[in-house]
Amino acid sequence: MPIFPKISLRVEVENYLKEGFMNKEIVSALGKQEAERKFETLLNNLSHPPSFTTVRVNSHLASVQHVKNLLFDELQKQFNGLSVPILQHPDLQDVLLIPVIGPRKNINKKQCEAIVGAQCGNAVLRGAHVYVPGIVSASKFMKAGDVVSVYSDIKGKCKKGAKEFDGTKVFLGNGISENLPSAVVTHVLDPQPGERILDLCAAPGGKTTHIAALMHDQGEVIALDKISNKVKKIKQNALLLGLNSIRAFCFDGTKALKLDRIKDTEGEPPFLPESFDRILLDAPCSGMGQRPNMACSWTLKEVTSYQPLQRKLFTVAVKLLKPGGVLVYSTCTITLAENEEQVAWALTEFPCLQLQPQEPQIGGKGMMGAGLSFEQLKQLQRFDPSVVPLQDMDIESLRDASVDMIRLANKDCIGFFIAKFVKCKSTQEKEPSK
Repeated sequence: MPIFPKISLRVEVENYLKEGFMNKEIVSALGKQEAERKFETLLNNLSHPPSFTTVRVNSHLASVQHVKNLLFDELQKQFNGLSVPILQHPDLQDVLLIPVIGPRKNINKKQCEAIVGAQCGNAVLRGAHVYVPGIVSASKFMKAGDVVSVYSDIKGKCKKGAKEFDGTKVFLGNGISENLPSAVVTHVLDPQPGERILDLCAAPGGKTTHIAALMHDQGEVIALDKISNKVKKIKQNALLLGLNSIRAFCFDGTKALKLDRIKDTEGEPPFLPESFDRILLDAPCSGMGQRPNMACSWTLKEVTSYQPLQRKLFTVAVKLLKPGGVLVYSTCTITLAENEEQVAWALTEFPCLQLQPQEPQIGGKGMMGAGLSFEQLKQLQRFDPSVVPLQDMDIESLRDASVDMIRLANKDCIGFFIAKFVKCKSTQEKEPSK
């Protein structure tokens, strides 16, 4: 059951989301009352953390069992000898799942308070520490060694340096991760040794390194991102993980298609048409599937600004993909416009594309409302935070054999979307006959 208030959104953004989740197709299939209940459940669940922390093992450097043993030993130290189960996912062999203990309801609030921003508060609920830059306000009498209650300023009203704050705040508690769907998407791409793969919007690079590891570091993985510091981080991670197949470039993905065939860029962007075996487009998006997320201050204009950019990137990806190649499109958001509507647009805009079933299929089917057929919706994966009730995870729950941990982990995760396409024929125009 919820212990935090539902995600705080601007009225126009909440109405926009509600319109999508209560479109005619959904209301006709579920009924108005059930559609409303499901939408309210979604808003409640988005403000709560998922039930599991996901760890993806770089099997290029260490075995899954070795990492599992290290994590088990570390957790035993942290929990004073308690054996916290670490589960290996049956469909994603390089993924380990650690149950999140909590939320704990009966924590006594302390007189000393620290107010943190909404984003910092979200990180705290996933196990992060609070450092000085994340603190907006603290009690004037707080000193080192005090037990402090941490609150999240979900509306951003607390002034920096204030000694007291009586505005809207949510108690987090007294006082480290990749998410499961992000690991699924790379398995859906299914990169093979020797292939040339493009990660079109690569930062922060977790999927890039996962691709290289699944290819056994044999082939070429090109990673593009517009921000130089993020590209530098991708290169550092590749070096740290011993992955030599990755080449990262600071480059705008919308300009990655080479229009001039004369100039030779020696494998650097932009690239010739139809030069990649597989392409991952983990598109920039509104990010409204992230959890926990107690507040989003974005305007409706900001939330709806991503669809045109996604379509520009998608168009470039289709042209860069070889005939017979695979394109995987993914987002970490819940909006219909950035997910199923994009699939419907792509199938109309690019007759050369066919939607493909995904393996592994862990998420649910796509959401109605974009005019896709039932069979097409079944080929999509939508990870919907509203599909399971919120539940507390305590020590006894971990020992309860009736709790289906894997099923819970598959369902109780962030909002995420995956679509997989194959390019059936070339998009190259025929050369004029001489």
